Amino acid sequence: MTKVPTDIEIAQAATLRPIQEVAAELGLGPDDILPYGHYKAKISAEVVARGRPRGRLILVTGTNPTPAGEGKSTVTVGLADAFRRLGKKVVVAIREPSLGPVFGVKGGAAGGGYAQLAPMDEINLHFTGDFHAVSTAHNLLSAMLDNHLHQGNALGIDPRRIVWPRTMDMNDRALRSIVVSLGGINAGPVREDRFVIVAGSEIMAILALASDLADLEARISRIIVGLTRDRKPVTAGDLKAAGAMSLLLKDAILPNLVQTLEGGPALVHAGPFGNIAHGCNSLVATKLALSLGDIVLTEAGFGADLGAEKFFDIACRFGGLKPEVAVVVATIRALKMHGGVKKDALGTPDVAALERGMVNLEGHVKNVQKFGVPTVIALNRFTSDSPEEIETVLRAARSWGSRAALSDVWAKGGEGGEAVAHEVLAALDEGKADFKPLYDVKLPIKAKIETIAREIYGADGADYTAAAEKNIAQCEAMGLGQTPVCMAKTQYSFSDDPTKLGRPKGFRITIRDVYASAGAGFVVALAGEIMTMPGLSKTPAAEAMRVHPDGTIEGLF
Repeated sequence: MTKVPTDIEIAQAATLRPIQEVAAELGLGPDDILPYGHYKAKISAEVVARGRPRGRLILVTGTNPTPAGEGKSTVTVGLADAFRRLGKKVVVAIREPSLGPVFGVKGGAAGGGYAQLAPMDEINLHFTGDFHAVSTAHNLLSAMLDNHLHQGNALGIDPRRIVWPRTMDMNDRALRSIVVSLGGINAGPVREDRFVIVAGSEIMAILALASDLADLEARISRIIVGLTRDRKPVTAGDLKAAGAMSLLLKDAILPNLVQTLEGGPALVHAGPFGNIAHGCNSLVATKLALSLGDIVLTEAGFGADLGAEKFFDIACRFGGLKPEVAVVVATIRALKMHGGVKKDALGTPDVAALERGMVNLEGHVKNVQKFGVPTVIALNRFTSDSPEEIETVLRAARSWGSRAALSDVWAKGGEGGEAVAHEVLAALDEGKADFKPLYDVKLPIKAKIETIAREIYGADGADYTAAAEKNIAQCEAMGLGQTPVCMAKTQYSFSDDPTKLGRPKGFRITIRDVYASAGAGFVVALAGEIMTMPGLSKTPAAEAMRVHPDGTIEGLF
């Protein structure tokens, strides 16, 4: 039996183009890029500043994830290679991976099989240092805040009402709730604190939403770090931290250029999670891609209930983006899991279970269509998929008003994505997109939460803890009532209960807390038991990773 190579084996066997050649395909010269080695580079601020978006934007989203796998990033990369094979000038614009999931459950996030971005190992590890810059800037603010308290607290900050956490880019549940400053008279006041993962940091959200360096600094200045004893907000600007923090981020705001395994250009920049943050790559990178390519593929994190909703309602609203098609990724295996089949039985054809589970896909497709964006279902093929199961999904897609095609990009790269590419081009030619956000941003915070809960999740409504009620009132009193809402909830279900698969009905979501991200420009609503600092699984992906004496890597899959 032929051994199927792992993602890292495929990536390490690939012959890559020098990054200067990749840049030249986009019309960029040697002075337009800042190389980081042979195969990755940052694009200069001058190129970013002169860009004028003209391309057509396609969002890649998907169903609620399951252990069976869906392959959203893989489809994004493979579809870009397919367009390139068809003679289109295409650019990928996706997020940077977080080290937490890489060493936790995923093992890598640059695509898979023969539809990957390269250099895969560097993208998944330290890359160009953007995440380190974000964590350093974030923790500089934490240090300056605690120093201010130690040096006399001239701003009158109430230590009990500090809301600014610390951050690190690793899953570590022990840091969800901590106590700091136990060292005596020179260590500052004792207080409670917590960590969030870097992908959930407000600095990461700001990096992803800022239009340029000046806007970045202005947004950082607006970050609320805590309240005074009379409940007045204290900001990073009040602490005089914004200039130094922006200095740390001056290179991180520049998009990173890499390539697909077939040599196509890709921008990989910023990395907010889709479950606890807004889940999209940077507006700077997306707009730059739209100025350099005719077709731009971007991806939103997790299912369409999270990443796509926030891409539409937050990123598109702030960036003036108008997506024309959404590709909704699904697998028969995952849909059968939503239909009640256990993971070890997914290889057995089961049309009845598939039909039960397809309500999840239908929900996401119809939700995307509510934003005025036509859909194309990319059905990722597995060898265990039966012809009857495939036809069941394709027939249902047509009944939902969606186009659909099989995707085989994991095994065949761009060639395996041409069927989906043709459907996307047909949808673009029809020109039926009429994009609009889901809600009026001027609505009260609760009304926006209720709209998302009912229209996107299918909930009967939302309930609020006392803490959430108090903080909603506080946010509105601070002038943050007329901002978008960034929902933070489990990625595994439309509901806030990860065990409710398929398309649950007759439920309500619980909003346990609401807090301001004034620099990012939205308020965050925490639903259910969602955590902003993940933990490692019982068997972390890190256990299988090692580097050999010759430099080859094992276990980064």
